Amino acid sequence: MRADEAVQRLRDLGFGEREAQILAGHFLEAESRGKAGHGLARIEWLAEQELTPDARPERVFAAEGFERWDGRGALGYLTLAEICSAQIAEPPEHARVVVVSNCFPTGMLGHWTRQLADAGLVAALTATSPARLAHPDGGPALAGTNPLSIAVPSSDGRPVVADVSMGRVTYGDVIAGLASADDLVPFGGEQAHKAFSLALGLQLLVDALAAGDGYGAVLLVAFPEADPVPALRRVAEGIRLPGDGS
Repeated sequence: MRADEAVQRLRDLGFGEREAQILAGHFLEAESRGKAGHGLARIEWLAEQELTPDARPERVFAAEGFERWDGRGALGYLTLAEICSAQIAEPPEHARVVVVSNCFPTGMLGHWTRQLADAGLVAALTATSPARLAHPDGGPALAGTNPLSIAVPSSDGRPVVADVSMGRVTYGDVIAGLASADDLVPFGGEQAHKAFSLALGLQLLVDALAAGDGYGAVLLVAFPEADPVPALRRVAEGIRLPGDGS
């Protein structure tokens, strides 16, 4: 599917031109980075969801070091797009925590942290989703796949962008037909309890901070005090670092 076809399909779902461009840009970048589960397959998935295309997120509280946002029925993709734009337009003097309620789906978190890193900001972002991961020993699903992305800018123009889901596969992989629901377990094999612990910790972190019954996200954004990436790249010469091109 070409970019113009993706935009048109999203417009057919009721989204305005700007929103369709934001969504298509996200899905196409995911495809280019080999993350098909967050790519164009999501358009047909969205077509099966209950959508409110004209909903707009709202910043309900703002202070220098803390903001609270509510998705207000907008897709998490569009909510995070607004939040990232706001942080870039008005960056914190030092650091800021942004808590987001009713924010789902959020997609490939590295897409958002990369935007912030490209603007010279350090970013760490996590988000929750429906419970899909059970304890490695069994039992009910207790946590979402709850990804975590950390992006660090660099003077060389190539930020390091780590983006990891706590599942062996993502739910997007199931949507795209790349995995089955049975594959939705914590990653790590015999060490899967570590991923489960992270998933549960991130779940509770977001649930404790984001008011409301829906899924949420927590973002830390800050100005860097140092530039560690070039030195790392020299030591790691020849090694593909997180977030480098596929």
